[in-house]
Amino acid sequence: MIPCSAPHTHSRVVCILGPTGSGKNDLALDLCRFYSSQIINFDSRQVYRGLPIVTAQPGPDDMRKCPHHLYGFLNPAERMSAGRFVKLASERISAVSAKGCLPLLVGGTGLYLRALIHGLAFIPQVPEKVRAQLQSMCAAQGPEALHKKLEAIDPEYAQKISSKDRQRITRALEVYQATGRTLTQWHGRKKLKPGLSVLKLGMDVEWERLVKSLRFRIEQMLARGAVEEVRSVWAENAYDRNLPALTGIGCRELLDYLEGRLGLNECIEEWFKSTRNYAKRQLTWFRKEPEVHWIRPDQTWEAVRQIQVFLSH
Repeated sequence: MIPCSAPHTHSRVVCILGPTGSGKNDLALDLCRFYSSQIINFDSRQVYRGLPIVTAQPGPDDMRKCPHHLYGFLNPAERMSAGRFVKLASERISAVSAKGCLPLLVGGTGLYLRALIHGLAFIPQVPEKVRAQLQSMCAAQGPEALHKKLEAIDPEYAQKISSKDRQRITRALEVYQATGRTLTQWHGRKKLKPGLSVLKLGMDVEWERLVKSLRFRIEQMLARGAVEEVRSVWAENAYDRNLPALTGIGCRELLDYLEGRLGLNECIEEWFKSTRNYAKRQLTWFRKEPEVHWIRPDQTWEAVRQIQVFLSH
C-alpha cells in the first residue's frame, strides 16, 4: 500500500466526480487497495437514512472494504444544504487526514463540491414566513410552475436544476423574495477559500454506454426493493410526499406510482428520463469545472499515477 501521510500546509483530498451511474464508487474502492484511504460522500441524496437502494448508496460489502462517511445518516425530514455539507465534510476530511489516511471525496453534487473547495457566499437567513409561503405555493401549483417563475428571475440557476426539484426551486425563490438578490448573484460574491488542496478525477464515460447502464440500474433497484423502500419512508413520515428525502429522482416517480398517478411502466420511463436529464446536467456542470483530470472507468492505473504526482508536490 502506497503511503500518503506527509506533512502539508493544506489537507490533501482526492475528489472523484462525474454523472450518476458512471462508476465513481467502484473507482474509489479500487483506489483503497493502493492507499490507506477513506471515502467521504458528496451526493445530496445519499445522505438520507432509509433510502439506500433508490439513492444508490454503497452496500454493506463495499462499506466493509474501507470506512465510508456521510452516507445514510440524515433524518428524512431534515434538509441538507451546501453550508451544512461543507461543515460536515470539512470535519470528516480533517479527521481522516489526522489518521494519516487519504480522503476520497466521491459524488455528483457539483454545488457541494464547489462550496467545499471555493467557499460559500454569505446568504442572509430567510424568514420562516417566507419559506412557508413558498412551500405552500409549491404544494398547490407544483414545482414546474414555480420553476417557470424562477426562469424569469434567475435563468442561469434555473437551467442548472430540474423543473421537478422542489427543494432547490423553493430555496432559490425564497432567497430572492427575502433578499431581492438571486442565488446566482449571491454565489458570485467574493468568497473565502478553505485550506484544501484538491485533485479532481472525472469519470469519462461514453454517453450511449452511460444511458444504457442507467436504465439497467433502475431495473436492479426495483428488483432489490426500491418500491417497498420508498413506501416505508413515506408511511413512517405521515405520507408527506414533500419530505426532503423524497423530493429526489426515483422517489418522486415511485410516489406517483404508489398514489396511482402512474402505472409501473410509466413510472420506470419517467424515472429513466429524469435520471438521464440529471446525468446530462451533471456532465455540463463538471465539464465547466476547472482542472479536472478525466479518466475512463477502467483506468485505475491512470488514477493512481495522477494521485502519486499530486501527493509528491
